[in-house]
Amino acid sequence: MKRVFLSFADEDVQKVKSLLPLLYSPEYDLDFYEGSLGMDIDAQGADVIKRALGEKIVKCNIVVCLIGENTHTSKWADSQLQKSRNKGNRIIAMALKGIESAVLPAVIREENLTFYPWDPQRLKKLIAAETDKLFNNSF
Repeated sequence: MKRVFLSFADEDVQKVKSLLPLLYSPEYDLDFYEGSLGMDIDAQGADVIKRALGEKIVKCNIVVCLIGENTHTSKWADSQLQKSRNKGNRIIAMALKGIESAVLPAVIREENLTFYPWDPQRLKKLIAAETDKLFNNSF
């Protein structure tokens, strides 16, 4: 079974939680960090959270970055995407519901990934698609 990690900015956690029923599927397991990432990524004590996130990401083979207005400024989302890229996970970039355009996080830009508009059915298809490509850049 595929394991999917959701990456998003801390400020979007409530929006993401409200969308979870639309994202669930018997075809894959969803995982994300439910605690607050309100502390600075470089703060003392942040290492515990980094390790917990790293363990979740290592267990997944797909990472979905749900992008809001300020995701590009989230050091936590950036760290999750960097870890995902380094591990070789497929990364899918999709807007959160209501977001029409956004500045994309660095990894998304660097890898020239497709930025999909909010569409939970398309996301399920992207996740389900079997591919040998590291980054799913078309569908």
